Amino acid sequence: MFLTKPPVSSCCRGVAPVFVLVLMLASMMAPLHAALPFDDKGGVPSLAPLLRDVTPAVVNISVQTRSAIEDNPLFRDPFFRRFFELPDQAARPERSVGSGVIVDAAKGYVVTNFHVIKDAQQVLVTLKDRRQFQARLVGTDPGTDLALLQIEAQKLQALRLGDSDLLNVGDFVIAIGNPFGLGQTVTSGIVSALGRSGLDMDGYEDFIQTDASINPGNSGGALVSLKGELIGINTAIIGPSGANVGIGFAVPSVMVKAVLEQIVRYGEVRRGRLGASGEDITHELALSLGLASTDGAIISAVEAGSPADKAGLRPRDVVTAINGRTVRSAADLRNKVGMVPIGETLELRVIRGGKSLVARVRIAKPLEEAATGAAETVPQLAGATVANLKPGRGRVEGVVVTQVEPNSPAWLHGLRPGDIIVGANRRKVRTVPELLAILRAGADVLVLNLLRGDFRLTLVIR
Repeated sequence: MFLTKPPVSSCCRGVAPVFVLVLMLASMMAPLHAALPFDDKGGVPSLAPLLRDVTPAVVNISVQTRSAIEDNPLFRDPFFRRFFELPDQAARPERSVGSGVIVDAAKGYVVTNFHVIKDAQQVLVTLKDRRQFQARLVGTDPGTDLALLQIEAQKLQALRLGDSDLLNVGDFVIAIGNPFGLGQTVTSGIVSALGRSGLDMDGYEDFIQTDASINPGNSGGALVSLKGELIGINTAIIGPSGANVGIGFAVPSVMVKAVLEQIVRYGEVRRGRLGASGEDITHELALSLGLASTDGAIISAVEAGSPADKAGLRPRDVVTAINGRTVRSAADLRNKVGMVPIGETLELRVIRGGKSLVARVRIAKPLEEAATGAAETVPQLAGATVANLKPGRGRVEGVVVTQVEPNSPAWLHGLRPGDIIVGANRRKVRTVPELLAILRAGADVLVLNLLRGDFRLTLVIR
């Protein structure tokens, strides 16, 4: 298709007054552009100088996985293959693409999304200068959808981590990645919202929302500030067509830093337990408590004998900050606690009766480590095993989920290892036999009440 030039008269009529107005506006707004980078040649605001510094740290990732035929036991059966006239030769491996960011040049560390490299047989990292390296998986954290890779390469350039807690809605950002496998692509936009959650019920979410174009293949790529700092890892989009419609999400750099530190140290993220449930503060609740805003999380319940109980926390306490960082909501409280390794101490800023207090809490092991007895399978939740909790866990009574096979019916229904089943179909559950008795009743709908970490959830299974 050819584009034709419009008639001169149609686009140039009245140019002089508009040109004068533009010059006046430019002179008035000159101080605003002082912080923007300028092009080396034309002297006009441009992102090109900044991008020359940061784009070498963003890589393309190619992942080889087994085909669906290889994963399905039916397709591996010779009789089944002959019945459906499937070829006898081995299925070709499937390939997918994504993005990653070099965060440590000396050690060759590359951060990406967990869903990019999940079930990978081989991961190939391609640098901007077209060098390719096979990557080794250091560790993953499905809860935040992050993974850490390592490549053995020289002359790498890393992107320094910024502080995502300093972001404001309206800040300009740049997204860099590998959309649709086209190769490195740069888009720009603003921070549309902060603290987004609710996309995945079992995840730790505190997303940065941006309108910078993010598409399939951008996953694992960089969200960069105008300071040239990594302030997020692009992770998800909302779009009815599967492509960008102006709503993209990135894992904030503060969360990325906490996760990577634990993966490097332990090979995984070791989340502990506070032992207190939190809820959001409504406007009416803020007025009744004499609070100046709805920021923070109000403690709704404290488990007896838990770290929160030992630290003196009480129901109706309002947690406003952890280790000096503001707590915005109950989900934010869960996220911040979830980033702290077992055994470390948190400093909580609390408002109680209008007075500001400080509580120091030592994070304990999760409840699933207190399981006792042999794990039993649950037929109605295929893929999951459960066991009784050890006695002496305070007021918590229930059955702990000890294992859930990925992609099993139990997994797809939302059950996760470490969940404590405290109720089923409006009946309390204290032991595995009690749970099995309820399941044997054969109700069409199964409603499970769970304790996951410090939060209560309800799963409806049909």
